[in-house]
Order: sequence, then C-alpha cells, then structure tokens
Amino acid sequence: MEDYCNFVTFQLYMLTEQELQSIKNRFSIIGNDPSLNYALSVASQVANTDLTVLIQGESGVGKEVFSQIIHAQSARKHNSFIAINCGAIPEGTIDSELFGHEKGSFTSATESRKGYFETVNGGTIFLDEIGELPLGTQARLLRVLETGEYIRVGSSKVQVTNVRVIAATNKDLLHLVNGGRFREDLYYRLSTVPIRVAALRERKADIPILFRKFCVDFADKYKTNPIQLTPDAKNLLVNYRWPGNIRELKNIAEQISVLSPNREVDEEEFRMFLPIHTTEKMPVLTSHQNNSGGDFANEREILYKLFFDMKKDVNELKKMFFEIVKNPAIASTYQAELNGLESQLMPYTNDMQKVMNNNPQPLILSNADSQKLQEIHSVEESLNLADNEKDFILRALKKHRGRRRDAASELGISERTLYRKIKEYDIEE
Repeated sequence: MEDYCNFVTFQLYMLTEQELQSIKNRFSIIGNDPSLNYALSVASQVANTDLTVLIQGESGVGKEVFSQIIHAQSARKHNSFIAINCGAIPEGTIDSELFGHEKGSFTSATESRKGYFETVNGGTIFLDEIGELPLGTQARLLRVLETGEYIRVGSSKVQVTNVRVIAATNKDLLHLVNGGRFREDLYYRLSTVPIRVAALRERKADIPILFRKFCVDFADKYKTNPIQLTPDAKNLLVNYRWPGNIRELKNIAEQISVLSPNREVDEEEFRMFLPIHTTEKMPVLTSHQNNSGGDFANEREILYKLFFDMKKDVNELKKMFFEIVKNPAIASTYQAELNGLESQLMPYTNDMQKVMNNNPQPLILSNADSQKLQEIHSVEESLNLADNEKDFILRALKKHRGRRRDAASELGISERTLYRKIKEYDIEE
C-alpha cells in the first residue's frame, strides 16, 4: 500500500520542460507530444524506487529506451543492465537462461551455468516480449518478484537475488490472461507501475520532426543533401498509419535518402516508398478487444485452422462429387452430409446440383477420364499442409536422430516452434 501511495504522489507531478529536455537530449528522444512527455515523467519519477514497471506499446515505439532511462536514473545505475527478448529464447532453454542450471541437469548441460538473475544481481533486467514466457517460467518469475528467491534448473538449493525487473509487451496481457496464456497474479505483480508508450500515429505532430532528423542524419552519413518534402508529401507522411512506428519511419527515411534521385520528394514519389499493407483490408476477428495488433499471430493461427478445416470439408465434398458423377443413384446416401455442408459450401453444392440436373442418367466415364479424376483427387489429398508439415518434421527428426536443435535448423524454424509442433501433432520421438 505504501508503494502504491508513493506512485500516486509522483504520478501527479510532471517534469519541467528543462528536465524533460535534459532526458530527451541524453537518450536522443525527439518529440514534444503530451503523451510522450507524460510517459517520460512517470519513468523518471519511478526510477528511484524498486517498483516493477510494465512498459506497454506497439512494436517499434522504443520501449527499451524507457527501460534504459529508468535504470540510468536509479540507484542501480552503476550496476549491470541487461535486456532480454523472451520471444527469442527457445522454450526448452529459457529457464536455464534466466535462472541458471547445474551440471548434468539436462543432456547438453556439461557444466554449471549462472543465469541472468544471478549475474545481474544488484542491477536491472529488462524482459521484452514478456507475453511470450511459458507458463512454467512465469511461475518462477513470480516467485523472484515476490521473494527474490529462485532455484537453478536441476538444483534443490534456494538462491536469493536483488534485481529490478522492468517488463515490456506489445500484446494485451489481460487478453492473454483471459485466454489462460498468462498468469493473472504475475500480470498484476508486473504492472505495479504501467507506462504506455503511444504509437507514432497518435503523435502526428512529432512525425515531421522525426523524419527531418533521420533525413539529416542519413544525409550526413551518405554525404548528400537532406531530403525535402513537398506539402502534399508531408500530408501523406503525417496521415500514413506507420504500423512499424519509429523503426519503420527511420527505414523509410533511409530508403528515400539513398534511392531518391531528387532532393525534393513529392507525394507520388513518396508513396512509392511506402509498403502496401494488405492486412489492413483483410477481415479480422471481432470477438476480442482491439489490442493494436498485438494478438495478430494468435488470430492468424485461428484463421489458418479454419482454412484447414474448410479445405478438409471441400475435399470431402469433392470426393462425394466424384462418386455421384460416376453413379448418381447413390446421391441419396450423402444427403445428410450435404445438408451439413450446404451453408458453408453453397457454391460447390450449387455446382454439383447443376451437374446432376444436366445429367439425370448415370454418366459413363472412359478409363482415361476415371484415371484423370483419380489423379486430381490424389493431388488434392497430397496438398494437405498439416500432413506434409508433420511428415517433414518426422523426416528431420529421423535424419538428425531426434536432435531438436539440428532438426529445427534443417526445417528453418526455431527450436521452440518445433517443440510446439511436436506436441501439436503428438509426435513420438
């Protein structure tokens, strides 16, 4: 309760313009949007405490910079600071990375190893993409946050650490909590002090300033004159959505600085450098809260599953279609299944009905036609992506004698993804 009261006290205090500008100059932050100034004020004021901070914002808005501000202005500034991308560490090794392991605790553990919570003792750990942590690791992290205690993988000895944890996410953690993919107690423990970093499209007044700064920097780097925009191009610059935020803006500025033959760029030329985001025109699931695209990967997996289920139904319908074409007399045996598929596959049902109406008598197929239909059906069966994916995984595991890391490298996926696929397809190793 005391920590909460302290937070309420400094939350009401905004830094002066001079203090804000000092922080911006030190960490190369550009902009004067009120939401940015407020986030900087909260980060600066919470720095001298040991409260856990949760930084929320879309990918590319600069969340790691805020963690550096908090560490640099804290009493831990002379101790270690480490940034860890939780989504980049395979699920099978993340506990070892964070908490260490003992020799022989797993196959490749040829010697004992200290984890980050041990090596950064007294300093600050920045856990980026915290929503990617496995549930088991979340339980371990919760214990560290509450008691400072942890246990190495393969050990029974309790160790103590004094580490400041700053977490960041581009996802809606409450949505993950509701879906059972993130611990509720950990969410509330992490979000003692939430800091939201606004998306670039919410800071429109800062966009021209940032773009100008990047263009000047790249002009100096490549020994050219800085890019200038016409009024129409500036209007396009400000009103573009910038889904990649500052990172995308910087990339576009560099592309234009290098590739544009003109030093003054008009709207037509500027538009050529902007990517076409076709995903903005696609239908999206509306049953969940809008979380600024943070759960797009999860929704995409759901859509893929729906597509695969639909393809399976289509294949079943085609199979029935081929059999009915061969012998219309058996159409009645498929009536129940056809009724079930009618609402989802109306175009195929209509096409089949037309064929049956135009061919009231049994259709006699030549041997060549029968063989062609069989070939088409075989091709359709072989295009089942899930079956092929499982087959590729089995081949890779067999080739590398069950070594997941080598198999994942062969398949071009992460070891964590391979582990998930093995569980999904119930593959016995």
